[in-house]
Amino acid sequence: MILLLGGTSSTAGLATQIAERGWRVLVSRATNIPLDIGTHPNIESRCGPLDEESLFRLIDQRQIAAIVDATHPYAATIRATARRVADVKGIPYLSLTRSIVVDGEDPNVELAPDHESAARRAFAHGRPVLLSIGVRNLAPYVAESRRRGVPVWARVLDRPESVAACRQAGVPEQCILTGRGPYSMEENRRQIRELGIGVLVTKDSGPEGGTQEKLEAAGAEGCLVVVVARPSHDGVAEFMDVDLLIEALIRRTSGSAT
Repeated sequence: MILLLGGTSSTAGLATQIAERGWRVLVSRATNIPLDIGTHPNIESRCGPLDEESLFRLIDQRQIAAIVDATHPYAATIRATARRVADVKGIPYLSLTRSIVVDGEDPNVELAPDHESAARRAFAHGRPVLLSIGVRNLAPYVAESRRRGVPVWARVLDRPESVAACRQAGVPEQCILTGRGPYSMEENRRQIRELGIGVLVTKDSGPEGGTQEKLEAAGAEGCLVVVVARPSHDGVAEFMDVDLLIEALIRRTSGSAT
C-alpha cells in the first residue's frame, strides 16, 4: 500500500493515477475539510494529524511500502516528519511539489525568508496590510500592526476554527475576512481596492493556490507584495510532474503494486 499525504487540489488526480497502476492507496489528510480523493476502488482515506509516533504506527498497521507527499509546499512539519520516518523504516519517500510562480526579480515583490521578516517588511511601508497566509503565523503581523499603528486584515477559510485563530492572535473582528479560495484576479483586485490595501502578504503556493492571480491583482492596483519564501527541502526527491513521480515510485518499489 502507498501512503499518500494529501490535502491539496492535486490529491484526487494523483491518488487515481497511482491506484490505476495497481497499488492500493491510503490518502491521509490532516483536517476534515472536504477533499476529493477520487473514486477508484483501490483508494481509501483517513483523517487526522500525524506525528512521528502515529506515522510509525500507521506504516506498520497498513504495511505501507512508500510515502508520497502531496501536502502543501509550506507544510514543513509533516514533510520533515514523513521524510524522517520513511528513512528510519527504509521505505521510499517522494514529494510532489507545485511549480514556483514568484519571480524574485519583480520590483513589485519582496521575498522574505520567514514570517517575522515578512511582517517587518510589510508594515515598514506604513500602508494597510492584507494577509493571505493561513492562520498559523498571524502573531508577528499583529504585533507589527500594533507597534506601527498600521491596519491589518486577515483573509482565512470560512471555518469556525480559522476565525477563532484570528481572534486568538488579536486580529480585530472587523478585519477578519472569510471565504474559500483560490480567488480570481478580479476578486483580489476588488478586495484590495475596497479595503485600500497597500501591501499584500502571501506565499508562493503555485498556480493551484491562486498565486498568479494575487500578483496580477496587486500589480494592477499598485499594491506591493511580500512573499514568504518556501521552506527548504534539501536532498528530497521532489517532482513537479505526476508522471515522473510515478515512474520513480515504480523504480523505487521494484514495480511491485500492493
